[in-house]
Amino acid sequence: MDKFVVRGGNPLVGTIRVSGAKNSALPCMAAAILTEEEVTLENIPQVRDIETERKLLASMGAEVELGYGRAQHRTTISCRTLSDPVAKYEIVKTMRASSLVLGPLVARCGMARVAMPGGCAIGGRPIDLHLKGLEKMGATITQEHGYLEARVNPETSRLKGAHIVFDKITVTGTEDLLMAAVLADGETLMENCAREPEVGDLAAMLIAMGAHIEGAGTSTIRVRGVHKLHGVRHRINPDRIEAGTFLVAGAITGGDLIVANCNPSHLGAVIGKLQESGARIDILNHDSVRVRSEGDLRATDISTQEYPGFPTDMQAQYMALATQSEGVSQVRENIFENRFMHVQELIRMGANISVDGHTAVVRGKSPLSAAAVMCSDLRASASLVMAALVADGESILDRVYHMDRGYERIEEKLRGVGAQIRRMGNVFATREEPVAAG
Repeated sequence: MDKFVVRGGNPLVGTIRVSGAKNSALPCMAAAILTEEEVTLENIPQVRDIETERKLLASMGAEVELGYGRAQHRTTISCRTLSDPVAKYEIVKTMRASSLVLGPLVARCGMARVAMPGGCAIGGRPIDLHLKGLEKMGATITQEHGYLEARVNPETSRLKGAHIVFDKITVTGTEDLLMAAVLADGETLMENCAREPEVGDLAAMLIAMGAHIEGAGTSTIRVRGVHKLHGVRHRINPDRIEAGTFLVAGAITGGDLIVANCNPSHLGAVIGKLQESGARIDILNHDSVRVRSEGDLRATDISTQEYPGFPTDMQAQYMALATQSEGVSQVRENIFENRFMHVQELIRMGANISVDGHTAVVRGKSPLSAAAVMCSDLRASASLVMAALVADGESILDRVYHMDRGYERIEEKLRGVGAQIRRMGNVFATREEPVAAG
């Protein structure tokens, strides 16, 4: 089982490049199901969730070609033949995003059988909103033996347009039903939709494939179904959470870091809070942000919200920053009910944090000392790396397979800008550990 060994004390200086967004790539890969023609996706991150999605599509009969060498961040998918429209438990048990194949499979094949998704241990991500929407579109849903099965009326063989109002904002629910709607008969109106950039990225790809979509990126999306979609070449958005993580890393270490290959317009809430905390942020151009800090950070409060609010996927990293900020910070988690699992590990390193329900109170500035800590989920892992970068001594982070789900070779990127971090073990070694957040 891989571990990170991190010695703290070095400011991060230089330029660090952001990979493609895992949370954009996964729905875009699922969207390849919607056409018989070839789909090529560029700027694909090399992370474990992407490998799982490739295995999932291949298990259904898709041809998935991986790029090599200079094309290593490209994948080509052909779903000309989908001989087995089943998302098997053996593959999807480590990934929540497996539910994203439900909508496109039903739309394309008239049926889908999907194992109840696994993945993160950070709280409930109910799939019931996906199912309610598909039922409104005419699908019949049954559940047995840990699988969900959705079927359309065999006489029509197509989903039908519907008016869907989400009970709560859901990113994967919006994406899943958006993909179902593009091949449905008639018009679908979706309200209270997620506005995340990942939804917009998926919509842009679908429109390039011939879909009729209006309003993506707003709370109301209107889709006019078409009979067929064609192939496409699409470039995945840069990962805004990885970019935010690196901005925090630059600030917490008192560094001078340029975060390149990002989209500053997707980072508004994170940049605003970093500026409030005393870090200096300069947007250099359309894809680069510079962060500078002399270590004189001050406490600020955050409250996680759906986009464009402060992202829940940045809460853990910000908490590490708060341990190094003068004063008392309040961190309120409004999205997931079990997303403070990193708190005890930060306390082991010397942080002064107390939790009351959905709010953590962080008293800084705390001198952190190296410790052996356990990664519990994807973003918690990033939080512990941030803390280890400023801790006195050499920390050992166990179970970093969580981090491999969403960060592409983060230890190599950080080492390139001055961090003392190394991996012990084999990258992507064969194993079947349960997965966690992100």
